Amino acid sequence: MARYTGPKTKISRIFGEPILGNGKWLNKNSNPPGQHGAARKRKSLGEYALQLREKQKAKYTYGVLEKQFRRTFEEASRRKGVTGENLIKLLEARLDNTVYRMGIAPSRPAARQLVSHKHIMVNGEVVNVPSFQLKAGDIITFKPGSDGKTGLTSQVRGKNQKFSWIDWNETTMTGTFITYPERESVPENIKEQLIVELYSK
Repeated sequence: MARYTGPKTKISRIFGEPILGNGKWLNKNSNPPGQHGAARKRKSLGEYALQLREKQKAKYTYGVLEKQFRRTFEEASRRKGVTGENLIKLLEARLDNTVYRMGIAPSRPAARQLVSHKHIMVNGEVVNVPSFQLKAGDIITFKPGSDGKTGLTSQVRGKNQKFSWIDWNETTMTGTFITYPERESVPENIKEQLIVELYSK
């Protein structure tokens, strides 16, 4: 899942939404993937299927494998508060996701690669673990030398979507993870309560 290299449009058509990026093809062909996708009617899914589908959607969206996703869920259940909301907060606090949210990379896979190739620093230390959990106040920057590479800095989006829980200064190329986000501020269309129900069986 974290290393998915197949067709992104296929995954988007399975879920009916652009969870892996560009969804322009959904407007042209929203049928399920496969040779007989157009003729096959979408069946109404049962309770378990809906719960499993939501978990798969979250895993594809954040690029997390099953074992790592379960560990994240277990950590979310140990924390105070609503387990589903805690799960989304922990996924959003991943280093690769935050790099993507700040606009340093055009996609989560690209952000993951930046981190894995040791181009990103957290509080002055190089971190090459995409799943690294950020804490409030952590400072994110390019590694010295990496910030001068045109190929990397050209990926930084000029007009980033603003998120209240992070800050990115394009002049100094410095970002701050301010705090964990509130669930209503996270734009991902994930029904986390279904995931909680799935793991509670």
